[in-house]
Amino acid sequence: MSDYLIVGAGVIGMLTARELAQSGASVTLVEMNNCAQEASWAGGGIVSPLYPWRYSDPVTALATWSQTSYIHLSQQLLEETGLDPELRLKGMFMVGVDDEDKALAWGRKYQKPMERVDRDFLYQKEPNLAPGCESALWMPEVGSIRNPRLGRSLRRSMEMTPNIHLVEQSRVQHLVVENETITGVQLADRVLHGNTVVVAAGAWSGELLKPLNIELPVEPVKGQMMIFNAKVGLINRVVLMENRYLIPRNDGRILVGSTLERVGFDKQATDEIRQSLYQTALNICPALENYELERHWAGLRPGSPEGIPYIGAVPGYRNLYINAGHFRNGLVLAPASTRLLGDILLKRQPVIDPEPYKMVGRV
Repeated sequence: MSDYLIVGAGVIGMLTARELAQSGASVTLVEMNNCAQEASWAGGGIVSPLYPWRYSDPVTALATWSQTSYIHLSQQLLEETGLDPELRLKGMFMVGVDDEDKALAWGRKYQKPMERVDRDFLYQKEPNLAPGCESALWMPEVGSIRNPRLGRSLRRSMEMTPNIHLVEQSRVQHLVVENETITGVQLADRVLHGNTVVVAAGAWSGELLKPLNIELPVEPVKGQMMIFNAKVGLINRVVLMENRYLIPRNDGRILVGSTLERVGFDKQATDEIRQSLYQTALNICPALENYELERHWAGLRPGSPEGIPYIGAVPGYRNLYINAGHFRNGLVLAPASTRLLGDILLKRQPVIDPEPYKMVGRV
């Protein structure tokens, strides 16, 4: 029996395992597919909420802590595993923002570097953007991480850590309950036990809690994206325009995203959205028409009210905790939310006030 049993091995599940294992605890990590192959793989990896001033204070608190943490985490993972998560600290342009005053006020309030720049500055930095942009908001400290490589690096870290036991390709059928205490999980062929069970199953977290008569308002929200195999330097920074974005990678590839579709657990990529995303890409950077469209895919985000995740104890049951419901910002908020849950579980002073993320009063 492990000290901790974590259901879900996305980035949040793996970072939670890493946090707990570093304290000396034994951890079992259970994943229905392979590590980081769901939302953690499918997202874009911008280390900031899109239009961050439109989110509430609890999201901002987690995002602020995480943005600094990623600098250290990516370096630690590279040194530890030899696999580079490719954190790019190149900044982000937001073009055509209609609530600029609110954005700039938010930047001043939270001491976030943000400024309105003119067309000369914009096109000096990104000459291949579509013509006609007169100004933009510029956040020079925003980075992006190459999430599939982050997932591989974290998985390798799990393999290298002797007090972490990784169980992949094993769907949890239900949580095991004895006298209102969660003692483990039932798999198809066996039961795994843990002194404490953590649900970090992303969009599937609500389904796991339903048999306990807990209606967790976390639902799957499909997002479709695509990627171009472009040349290095075509676009160098994250660019947001009309609620969609381009994200460059170190090898020149450029991601285009994304959609918000409430269609249940449907991960099918559609031709209609393919055409729409392709047109978005050309609207932002017309030169992408000259490069290969390499792939188009869909993933499921764990949607929650206002995008505020649930972090902490699950009421009504002993030994059961949750870290889920990060909506569009799972990668953004992962380091802070996993550190916060680690603080709660290990009875340390929390790095962030845990009150806004509790299930009590929200479910």
